[in-house]
Amino acid sequence: MSSTTKRVAVIGGGILGVSTAVHLLREGASVTLLTERGLASEATGRSLSWLNSAGERSTPYHLLRLAGIDRYRTLFAADPHREWLQFGGGLMWNAAGQREDTEARHAYEKSVGYDSVLLAPEDVAAATPGIDAGAIPENAIFNPGEGWVSLPALVEFLMEEFHDRGGKLVVNAGKASVVTDGGRAVGVETAAGETYDADAVLVACGAATPAVVAPLGVEIPNGSPVSMLVVTKPVDHDVRAVMNTPRAAVRPNPGGTFALDHDWYEEHITGHADGTFSIPDDVVQELADEASKLIAGNPELKPASWKIGYKPIPGDGEPVFGELGQVPGCFVAFTHSGATLGLIAGELLAGEILTGNRHPMLATFRPGRFS
Repeated sequence: MSSTTKRVAVIGGGILGVSTAVHLLREGASVTLLTERGLASEATGRSLSWLNSAGERSTPYHLLRLAGIDRYRTLFAADPHREWLQFGGGLMWNAAGQREDTEARHAYEKSVGYDSVLLAPEDVAAATPGIDAGAIPENAIFNPGEGWVSLPALVEFLMEEFHDRGGKLVVNAGKASVVTDGGRAVGVETAAGETYDADAVLVACGAATPAVVAPLGVEIPNGSPVSMLVVTKPVDHDVRAVMNTPRAAVRPNPGGTFALDHDWYEEHITGHADGTFSIPDDVVQELADEASKLIAGNPELKPASWKIGYKPIPGDGEPVFGELGQVPGCFVAFTHSGATLGLIAGELLAGEILTGNRHPMLATFRPGRFS
């Protein structure tokens, strides 16, 4: 490394931190990546990671998500046989009595050029395999361009390049903090008191991001709910699409398993004094039973594991990306849809950190909007 190499410290071993770190290394930066425990130990390890921009959202957010999907398509094209990244489309439907809502969503998606097909239940089999059409009460939307990724596998893939390019990884760093001098970020301090000097710092700690920057005098509203991801035991199935339905969100997962999510069970989650969460086993099984109803043949689904924690969502629902106006040299990455945005956000943030040039696609997502 030359004497002009920019040193960057990244706090957070999830997809946003790892992706930005790799993009920084590609551009010649010296990178230290610190994570509280292991890699992908928080939200990245329990994300449904459905790659999409379905439904209605702000135009800048929609365009950023489309760019995010594009980067995954590039990765997919390099090796379509990766079991952890696939594009089998997305299928959604509403509860009975909401036909008009589904039709309105489809009409909106068509109006913005999003690939959207409105289907009667009997037409679903021709669009995507492995679905029990009897579970669809009225109509469904199929979005052929959507996909899914197993984020822990993606992090492992990216970390191979991270190490090959000379990145420094610090695991089990505890709750790290940003070090400032004269109001500017100049490094990171671990829970044990170890310090790492840097020319710039990225805070990408998922739902903990607002708490990490709060001591700097920066307020970022936090709307992160507690959620759960269940991974089932392997079963024989033909499902390729991600399903978003009234009682279960389901996606294929490597090894013939399924990943399951939703929100109706949140009232059954108990938080404990040590920061952990628990949920009754029968509620987990109920989610698996709901998922079984969606799959052709209704195979018996048995939960193999489940993880509970905060799902990162900023207070206004929009991503928070970029440099803190109050603390030059300190950048943040805090967003819902971390999977869809993982690759593109890392690319754009790395560019801003190294050049100082603000990317126009991030203009509406600056943390300064909360000041």
